[in-house]
Amino acid sequence: MSLVLDDILKGRRRVALGGHVRPDGDCVGSCLGLYMYLKEQYPETATDVYLENVPEAFSMIQCTDEVKTEIGEADAYDLFICLDCGDVKRLGFAETLFESAAETVCIDHHASNEAFADHNYIVPDASSTSELVYNLLDREKISKRTAEALYMGIAHDTGVFQYSCTSPETMEIAADLMRKGINGNEIIERTYYEKTYVQNQILGRALLESMLILDKRCIVSVVREKEMEFFQAVPADLEGIVSQLRQTKGVEVAMFLHETAPQQFKVSLRSKGNVDVSRIAVYFGGGGHVNAAGVTMKGSSHDVINNISRQILLQLDKNTEQDEDR
Repeated sequence: MSLVLDDILKGRRRVALGGHVRPDGDCVGSCLGLYMYLKEQYPETATDVYLENVPEAFSMIQCTDEVKTEIGEADAYDLFICLDCGDVKRLGFAETLFESAAETVCIDHHASNEAFADHNYIVPDASSTSELVYNLLDREKISKRTAEALYMGIAHDTGVFQYSCTSPETMEIAADLMRKGINGNEIIERTYYEKTYVQNQILGRALLESMLILDKRCIVSVVREKEMEFFQAVPADLEGIVSQLRQTKGVEVAMFLHETAPQQFKVSLRSKGNVDVSRIAVYFGGGGHVNAAGVTMKGSSHDVINNISRQILLQLDKNTEQDEDR
């Protein structure tokens, strides 16, 4: 279903926005883009945005310093708008605000989203949640700072406009945002490509320790807690590693494991199109998109890799059989 902002905000005195745990570019871009637009165009509505700590790389986007990272005692809202979140549990600490809100809205593009809010605007074919937010706004009223946030979100979830989710409409939206006077090149350089020394170190370790499996059609790498401690890295420093692995020639799927606790791994999956990694993630209790998905799994790294690679192989073999039948 589509949404009309005027309708969902009518009579609302307090509105909260929230996105998924470990917020990435699209999560931050869509949340802050909508947050700034609501503050500018609906000043009579008190609006707050809740996210886990925003990565330093995104600090060039305005209002990141206004993000709330914990819940106050008096926080109660007429409306909670959940962005870029395929599952209510993925809201993390903000889930309690979602559950207590008088009404809820979900704006998302995850194929695994089961429409858990009162009102849902879910378009799996969209490039990003930031693109969906753009479609909700009055284009003439989009400010430069809102445009910067939305452009960042779109750029990140499209791999700087190179992933298959990038449609002609996506490019037209990006062009319209650029016409607001933003510096698209600077946004991409500072939030997507630029890495800290620690990020480059941990990336180098992940690449050095990677291995090819499934007849070299899948690449796997694991970063453990002890390595995070050694490099003094935080989870945000792992952003982009799985995408770099995906670029390996001949590889169909990239799998990156990050140990978050003993015998527990956050698994990021990326595909070049022949394997639907969202199906695999959902099978193990996660979610995502056809070419980008994730899941948290318990067990040894070998168990996790073996279980996921078995599901990857099923799709690869099926695709091979279909090709032979043609």
